[in-house]
Amino acid sequence: MAIKIEMLRCFKAVADHGALADAAQVLNRTPSAVSMMLRQFEDHVGAPLFETGRKSRLTPLGELIRQEAGRELAHFERTVSAIEGLARAERGFVRIIATPSIAQIVMPPVLRRYIADHPAVRIDMRDADSATIEQELRSEGADIGLASLGPIPGFDRRRILSDRFGVVCRADHPLTWHWQTLTWADLHGTAFIANGLCRQIEDDAFAPLLEAARLSVRNTASILSLVRAGVGITVLPELAVLPEFSDLAFLPLQDVSARREVFIFTPDAALMTPAARDMAAAILASELQPD
Repeated sequence: MAIKIEMLRCFKAVADHGALADAAQVLNRTPSAVSMMLRQFEDHVGAPLFETGRKSRLTPLGELIRQEAGRELAHFERTVSAIEGLARAERGFVRIIATPSIAQIVMPPVLRRYIADHPAVRIDMRDADSATIEQELRSEGADIGLASLGPIPGFDRRRILSDRFGVVCRADHPLTWHWQTLTWADLHGTAFIANGLCRQIEDDAFAPLLEAARLSVRNTASILSLVRAGVGITVLPELAVLPEFSDLAFLPLQDVSARREVFIFTPDAALMTPAARDMAAAILASELQPD
């Protein structure tokens, strides 16, 4: 007969309390049931564990086994607690990958609430461009992706927000003088910096501007640094320009309907941990729409 965890729990209770009746009360069992399990345990060990029938004193072997049983029971309780915590989303690890503007603007309030509700869950959040996000999702390098991408086989795709595109330039740029009437035509002849989000703009009047661009940059932080340095102007979604960028201007264009749509990508719910499912639900439940 193999040693079972209940045998260890029974033996330690008797050893700690020094009497079958007291141990039985703690274990919520009858004294006869405790006595039978203790006998099975001693038979398996092959030596007596108590010096007397009253169970008040352990043999030297019994004392050693009590120490080992205590360590094993403590480890077992920690394991059970961890498993139950994972199942209830009280513990776990969630990996999020998002475009920079979403990581900077959208996620902070979501994470603040989630961390308050799930204090034992660890979170890893990275920002990247949409192409990298797709690669990470496909290679199972992330649990949740937030990006402007088309459908990805094997992933659920739900829109979480939409924001308008506009011209981003220095606050002292001449374009800011009459921005209320700004159109794509007003951008011709400027030093235009292309970026990965430009492919989402399908306006015919925008195509010549994109084709004429001599500089293309993927990273949003790098693009904004170049614009701030006066290298050129660009077109970005409104959320990409943080409020603290007081030296930059976001100029909506007239008669332009182009918008950036951001989606949350998750695998099938059955393949997600409870902690990741709760994170996805928190993102979807947030008021993300900037319109």
